[in-house]
Amino acid sequence: MEHISHTHVEVNGLKLHVAEIGTGPKVVLFLHGFPQIWYTWSYQMIAVAKAGYRAIAYDFRGYGLSELPAEPEKGGFIDLVEDTIALLDTLGISKAFLVGTDLGSFPAYMIAVLYPERVTSLVSLGVPFRLPGPRDDIDLMPEGFYCKRWQEPGRAEADFGRFDVKTVIKNIYILFSGTKPPTAREDQEIMDMVDPSTPLPPWFSEEDLAVYASLYEKSGFRYSLQVPYRLHKE
Repeated sequence: MEHISHTHVEVNGLKLHVAEIGTGPKVVLFLHGFPQIWYTWSYQMIAVAKAGYRAIAYDFRGYGLSELPAEPEKGGFIDLVEDTIALLDTLGISKAFLVGTDLGSFPAYMIAVLYPERVTSLVSLGVPFRLPGPRDDIDLMPEGFYCKRWQEPGRAEADFGRFDVKTVIKNIYILFSGTKPPTAREDQEIMDMVDPSTPLPPWFSEEDLAVYASLYEKSGFRYSLQVPYRLHKE
């Protein structure tokens, strides 16, 4: 895509995939969610670069083209915080505008609290301010609520494993574009909630789907199910 460069940067013992465009001292760092990836921010990166900023997005550890840690099941948000700070250090960036969405908002908030001197300002999309910690709100949701289903070790893996990666990503985006959070019946899995004839949302193209699928085919869902879905008791 339009002049976006790609490289791998070694951070905390892992090679993380980094995409960037633009130059200059003012830096905007984009932090993705699930089932997102660096590519989620590609259009925003181009626009920000045209406005005179250096725009950077990276694949979190275990996502996309970044390496999977040795013990994914021990992963937590603090790893993403330390990876982000180490990445800024490696790139020689003292401060950045942070833009996070979905799970990416949590490391953004944590960085603002733990490393306020590294943050110029912060934008969060879809997630109000809240630091990770013990939660009981999900416990109040119905048994079939997608977050509760994906918290159960092995259940999402078995559900996703019945389909190719492209279909899994397509189904998730169809479900997430609905008017209500996906909640399955007791006798139904999350993937079964999607009618195979349902088209993609109008804002998500077949080209987008192909890119997402190619990246998740490389990384799988092992780490992305741990972070954020299996952290609810932290």
